[in-house]
Amino acid sequence: MVLGIVSNEQNEERDLSNHASGRATRHAGSTALKSTLKDITVEFVTRTKVHGLKYIFSRDKSKLHRVLWLLAIFVCIGLLCTWSWNRILYLLSFPAVTKIHMAWAYNMTFPAVTLCNQNFFRVSGLTQSDLYHSGYWMDIIHQNHSINRKSMAMLKHSTHRDRLLRLLDFSDYSPPPLSRHPFNTTEMIGRLSHQLEDMLLECKFQGENCTHKNFTPIYTRYGKCYTFNSGLDGNPLLTTLKGGTGNGLEVMLDIQQDEYLPVWGETDETSYEAGIKVQIHSQDEPPFIDQLGFGVPPGFQTFVSCQQQLLQYLPPPWGDCKSSSFESDFFSTYSITACRIDCETRYLLENCNCRMVHMPGTSTVCTPEQYKDCADPALDFLVEKDNDYCVCETPCSMTRYGKELSMVKIPSKASAKYLAKKFNKTEQYIADNILVMDIFFEALNYEKIEQKKAYELAGLLGDIGGQMGLFIGASVLTILEIFDYLYEVFKDKVVGYFIRKKRPQRCPSDNLDFPENPTSPAVTPNHAPRAPVTHSGVTRTVSDSRRTCYLVTRL
Repeated sequence: MVLGIVSNEQNEERDLSNHASGRATRHAGSTALKSTLKDITVEFVTRTKVHGLKYIFSRDKSKLHRVLWLLAIFVCIGLLCTWSWNRILYLLSFPAVTKIHMAWAYNMTFPAVTLCNQNFFRVSGLTQSDLYHSGYWMDIIHQNHSINRKSMAMLKHSTHRDRLLRLLDFSDYSPPPLSRHPFNTTEMIGRLSHQLEDMLLECKFQGENCTHKNFTPIYTRYGKCYTFNSGLDGNPLLTTLKGGTGNGLEVMLDIQQDEYLPVWGETDETSYEAGIKVQIHSQDEPPFIDQLGFGVPPGFQTFVSCQQQLLQYLPPPWGDCKSSSFESDFFSTYSITACRIDCETRYLLENCNCRMVHMPGTSTVCTPEQYKDCADPALDFLVEKDNDYCVCETPCSMTRYGKELSMVKIPSKASAKYLAKKFNKTEQYIADNILVMDIFFEALNYEKIEQKKAYELAGLLGDIGGQMGLFIGASVLTILEIFDYLYEVFKDKVVGYFIRKKRPQRCPSDNLDFPENPTSPAVTPNHAPRAPVTHSGVTRTVSDSRRTCYLVTRL
């Protein structure tokens, strides 16, 4: 039994020594982890390219020196962050710049040219039926078809007074029933408008003769108008190979002032001017001549020098051009004029349940009475006051023609008699009605106006990279060094955590220290315990294999 007790004491001593060595190993492991983190940090500081960082951790520098370097680093980092944030805000403002440059071409497509006579109706074409149905629109009769005496008083000295009075006598007139023969406003306007075959005296394009057949009829608010090189007649678009006078369109027109409807009041169809209205536009854009046209007077030869301008805008958020598809029942290509005409058409259909003659679609055309009471006032209100209904954005790509006009008097005293004889007119008639218009390209070049992004992601990275190099001497590779350092620290922490987690847990009895005096409650941590024997004859030992507690009873 004594040998068994001695053997147990030896086993106990061996267990306690193993316990002590385990604690020493764990302490060494923790110290090693701390040393590893410190080594990683020291290695990063010594090899990184960030200026000044190594002086903060240098033991060769005084504490004041290291503090000054720390302040300098913080100031530079603050300036870097401030400037970088400023550049980010600038990028998020989506700035844009406009660039203008000239480009030359071997040939250029000639633009579409739309012209209209300033007079809406030819007085010689009026019939009694026209005045019966449209006299109220012209403000020459009342709605009950009685003569407007105030308007007729203005015709006291007009050469058309007697004829108009005969036509306005409806006592023996019986209009056809509208159910069988509805009044056709489109037919009336087309018939009463000035006909191009009567107005066009001469026409040349690049020195070659042209006729009224080279023009396409089109309706506008001025009535029946005509477009040269419209591309709608099936013929290919005309091009020009040279710039300057004589290399474009040259026309001589008779505006027929004797056919102008006398002015007896103010209506939307009343014109105080004499001459023609002209608009130069691209073939993809419908004419909007009442608002975008320019006037050409009789008695002058007008030279119109054009320059093509190609405009390209950016969509939101850099610009405000329309980048989405154009949802229209009337036009396939978006333009501001197409949008305006589309919007005006829808507005009249909603408010008057009809459309004007020049508006697209197959809806019912307004009668002259509807023109007077609804269509004209509604359209005038829309154009002048209601700016919220028709909001037409700028297209992202469009073609425009800049113009420069110059004029000379025609006819000269030397040519007046010749022209009068040539066209079988008086010299006064030639002076009052004849005009010549010459439209040409100034040169075979075009101006490209392009809106571009002023600042993009590449510029932001370049600015931030430049500021990093200026303030802290860093680059993209330095950022990779920082990420590499963080990765090493993370890996060290995670690996150390799993090492500690996998190490076996100690039994609570491993921490027991037994005093030599069994009656003393004190515990001596550094005391090497022997097999204590209590007064009750019980011996406490620690198992070497399973670290469990058991009792050995001494016999």
